[in-house]
Amino acid sequence: MHEELKAHPDYFRKEIVQLADNVYQAFGYAASNVYMIVGDGGLIIVDTTETTTAAVHVLAEFRKITDLPVKMIILTHTHRDHVSGASVFAEDGTPEVLASARFSEDPLLGDTTYPRALKAMQMRTKRQFGLGLSYPDEIIGIGVGPGDRPLQGMGAGIMKPTRKISVDRETITVCGVELEFVLAPGETPDHMVVWYSDKRLLISGDNFYRSFPNLYAIRGTEYRDFDVWADTIDLLMSFEPEVLAPGHTKALFGKDEIHQTLTDYREAIRYITEETRKGMDAGATIDELAHSIKLPLELAEKPYLREYYGRVDFAVRAYFVGTVGWFDGNPTSLGPLSPKDEARRFIELAGGQESVQVAVEKARQDGDFQWALQLVDRLLSCNGNDDLKKLKADILRAHAVDQINCPTRHYYIQCAKELEQAADP
Repeated sequence: MHEELKAHPDYFRKEIVQLADNVYQAFGYAASNVYMIVGDGGLIIVDTTETTTAAVHVLAEFRKITDLPVKMIILTHTHRDHVSGASVFAEDGTPEVLASARFSEDPLLGDTTYPRALKAMQMRTKRQFGLGLSYPDEIIGIGVGPGDRPLQGMGAGIMKPTRKISVDRETITVCGVELEFVLAPGETPDHMVVWYSDKRLLISGDNFYRSFPNLYAIRGTEYRDFDVWADTIDLLMSFEPEVLAPGHTKALFGKDEIHQTLTDYREAIRYITEETRKGMDAGATIDELAHSIKLPLELAEKPYLREYYGRVDFAVRAYFVGTVGWFDGNPTSLGPLSPKDEARRFIELAGGQESVQVAVEKARQDGDFQWALQLVDRLLSCNGNDDLKKLKADILRAHAVDQINCPTRHYYIQCAKELEQAADP
């Protein structure tokens, strides 16, 4: 296990954190945070977690503070880990459910109503988040949330919005609490932030969390506009909040600290876009840029820009494809051989399957796991036998150990389990 990940369980210890005299954060109970604002005669809940079980646990903690009824549920964006416990917080009442006008009816589809490869997305989502992996041996945390969260009732409590915000800014008073709702696209196009001016408190959704941002999710997403996301960080700073309440990870306190953190966050996004553009203009390919572009040390060392959730090389690739498409500019890439044909020719050139297997074992023993995987994949393309599947599974598990990026770690381990199951049905 990577040394930096060993502290994750302690960081995500469950607690109810008081952010203001009437605002509370439920932290560590689920993948995402839940916020409760206590008003005159009623409560406002912001985001509702990924499962009804987690929502029940959070509501029970909130009920130790107040027994006022929930009058409004606010959803900052469509993602399932923020919307799936809504029915629990609604209890037996009929609270208003408020979201952006861009809010999707289907958390998996996101900002589109057209068909998508849902089975593929579901499988990749399972791998990214380590759903089904054991805690704490295989899953420590998800990068921006705890690994030991309850998963029963995932997606079960989704409620449709009863009111949608369609203008850039709208102020609404609920139970004597005046809140401003501001459309703020970033991680998703439907993001909306909540500004509580009286408390100088900003609930930012997933536009910020304590990790390099997930500019591309390996579960599969449409292009997340990096420039728009960076512009939204400028918007968040314009409020000059004294409390910043993110969709994941702990809240931040203090105007100066928040401003510096958000400035660094924006600069990290801008750096990726600028350096990738420069490289593209210089004729570099997507693979060359993914391997060469790194955050400057003064940014990379910041704890809120460590690659626990997003990865710099993933972001570079996403920006390249999102702005110019899959073709990397190299004419050789226009008509590549099929994977099986390329593998057959590669193995023949290397001196046959036994020679490649010797190279795999050497790479494995040397800890050169990426090269070992690329070699074994060629063998699998030509001869997908059970021994090779088990070999790849072993290499994936070994490669997972040194990953600081939780989605990458989970993907390796989950795929290893799938290969092992396929080899021993």
